[in-house]
Amino acid sequence: MACLNRRDLGLLVLRVGTGAVLAAHGSQKLFGWFGGGGIEATAAGMEAMGFLPPRQSAVAAGLGEAGSGALLALGLATPAAGAAAAGAMSAAVAVQAPAGFFAQGGGYEYPAFLGFTAAAIGLTGPGRYSLDHVTYHVFNQPWMVALAFAGSAAGVVAVVGKRSRGLRKNADAS
Repeated sequence: MACLNRRDLGLLVLRVGTGAVLAAHGSQKLFGWFGGGGIEATAAGMEAMGFLPPRQSAVAAGLGEAGSGALLALGLATPAAGAAAAGAMSAAVAVQAPAGFFAQGGGYEYPAFLGFTAAAIGLTGPGRYSLDHVTYHVFNQPWMVALAFAGSAAGVVAVVGKRSRGLRKNADAS
């Protein structure tokens, strides 16, 4: 019993910590909280990074991060939350990949870590100290794991692919 409680407590700490970081990061994009630029600045940044349409991309990124972060922290709809966060971070990795791995050089280290952590939580499950447990895992069924991660992967392929095609088109036009 002691191992089970330690595992569940560890999952709680990991979920809340990861979820809080993601929710704060998304809140910067959406609302300008915590020193963020808000939706207008995020939209301008999205356009500069090649995400079109920029405002919708900014809203999707902000909601993906803030929403999945809040759900992870609560341990609610954990497979969907983990998959959504991993998807949002995959797009960030695609943007930062040309700068290499390490964050100090502008690389993808930070979003990759958040994405892998969120994916692991989504695959592992929320543990006992979660709203999924309280609701008898209504939103945490085995089939939801496969569906959530497949949907997230399809979304990443579509969004990152569209961005890549646009960047290539702009480079060819130059």
